[in-house]
Amino acid sequence: MSDDWRVTNQEKYLTGVTLTRKAWRQTRQGCDHDHCEFCSAKFGGPDLQDALREGWTTDDEYRWICDPCFGDFRERFDWRTRTDT
Repeated sequence: MSDDWRVTNQEKYLTGVTLTRKAWRQTRQGCDHDHCEFCSAKFGGPDLQDALREGWTTDDEYRWICDPCFGDFRERFDWRTRTDT
C-alpha cells in the first residue's frame, strides 16, 4: 500500500498513536466538522446531512480517522486502541 493516494506524510504524526472510537462532537469554537486524515470523509454533528457521526480519534480529538481507513492503515501505522470511557 505504499502507493496509496491517501497516504501523504501522516507517518510524521500518526505512527504509534492511541486512538479511541468516539462519537464526533464539536471541540473547537467555530469548527462544525472535521475530516478523515486519509480520505477526507467529513465528520460532524446531526446538522451536517452527509457527515459521519463517529470514528477513531486521537486523545485531543484533533485528528479523525474513518472506519475504512482505520481498517486499511491500522497495522501500517501501528495504532493502539482504547474504548471510550
